[in-house]
Amino acid sequence: MASAAMNPVRSLSDAHPTPFWLDDPARPEARPALVGDEQCDLLVIGGGYTGLWTALRAKERDPQRDVVLVEAQEVGWAASGRNGGFCAASLTHGLGNGMSRWPGELPALERLGQRNLDEIEATVARYAIDCDFERSGEIDVATAPHQIAELQQTARDAERLGLGGYEFLDRDAVRAEVDSPTFLAGLWNRTGVAMLHPARLAWGLKRACLELGVRIYEHTPAERPVTGGGAVRVATPYGRVRARRVALGTNAFPSPVRRIRPYVVPVYDHALMTEPLSPDQLAAVGWQRRQGLSDSANHFHYFRITADQRILWGGHDIVYRFGQRVRAEHDHRPATYRTLAEHFFRCFPQLEGVRFSHAWGGAIDTCSRFSAFFGTAHGGRIGYALGYTGLGVGATRFGADVMLDLLDGQDTERTRLRMVRSKPLPFPPEPLRWAGIGITQWSMTRADRRGGRRNLWLKAMDKAGLGFDS
Repeated sequence: MASAAMNPVRSLSDAHPTPFWLDDPARPEARPALVGDEQCDLLVIGGGYTGLWTALRAKERDPQRDVVLVEAQEVGWAASGRNGGFCAASLTHGLGNGMSRWPGELPALERLGQRNLDEIEATVARYAIDCDFERSGEIDVATAPHQIAELQQTARDAERLGLGGYEFLDRDAVRAEVDSPTFLAGLWNRTGVAMLHPARLAWGLKRACLELGVRIYEHTPAERPVTGGGAVRVATPYGRVRARRVALGTNAFPSPVRRIRPYVVPVYDHALMTEPLSPDQLAAVGWQRRQGLSDSANHFHYFRITADQRILWGGHDIVYRFGQRVRAEHDHRPATYRTLAEHFFRCFPQLEGVRFSHAWGGAIDTCSRFSAFFGTAHGGRIGYALGYTGLGVGATRFGADVMLDLLDGQDTERTRLRMVRSKPLPFPPEPLRWAGIGITQWSMTRADRRGGRRNLWLKAMDKAGLGFDS
């Protein structure tokens, strides 16, 4: 019988088609749906990280504020409960993206991002949230020669900006941390990234919100808000909510405010989780300091080790469905699972025979600048923050504070940021949207195969300010 490394598909034969993090006996029972009428100061729509952080921060800022949160399914069931568990300080989707868009305020953005990550760590401790939080950092690895110079340039940029915690690693140094024959160099961000159990973070935030008096209703989808009479009214299947203000945490799903929809598209990301590694298998790869890792390709992989010594391996394919459809049947893509398994054993041939226990996928939100954007609608009564593009585990807390600042009419350092005051370019309507994303994906794949050389299409996208350089 062929080994898993010789035939990677065999490693998938026992993989459960469900997110590993949600397949957890600690998963809490859902709260009852809203039945009847509710009134509140702040209604939060969406029970992922954006909504949970907004509800929690609203109560921490003002314990007397009456807050209701509604979630169409269950808290943390979507991207917040199935991501890789990388909690980054970066608010700009990395230094490179920040340098190209907001070079003048990048030091402030980095400082605010580090403070935000510190406050997440403090929140986890304050509410005793059991989510395997560990401040292990992340290494970006070069797997092609041209990527070495890119990592060296990022290290120089960090030093020039006075940003501590970055260390360039040559081939021997990076392989001393995590051993793969594909690693040529690395850039270790020692302090700006933590690893955690993403679903347990969401469930812990849910518990903290309830303890502070937030009323949470699950299995309660919200209809389009209607303003009038000094309030916002939102209908649900079995009731209604009348609120002074509304905060939207819908992200990849169609926004209740229609004019926001062209700024965001849902794309599908996928991941695999191995069975627990044996002591010999762990010794074969090293990884003693448990950093998160990602490679530096356009179609990149992200990978990390869990508290019970499994390896999560995700990324590479980013799939867009025509018409922005977000449906459960799109979550799984066997062709992507096959590719991920092949790439895993190419990266770690010493793990021949390891099998995958879980395989899953789902929609995340992205925008044309690859980092969150913010704003209000309906005369300042409705706030939104979305477009995180996979780095929302940490940045959603910052987004929650921005939304609350805007809804409360506060002039803060956050609201004065050009990043907060500006918007990304909207995506064109279909079929131009589908065609443009398809051409861009093809071009990025071609660039990976041609030493990073970007074709005319990608150069035009760069010039137009579209965020396809990450």
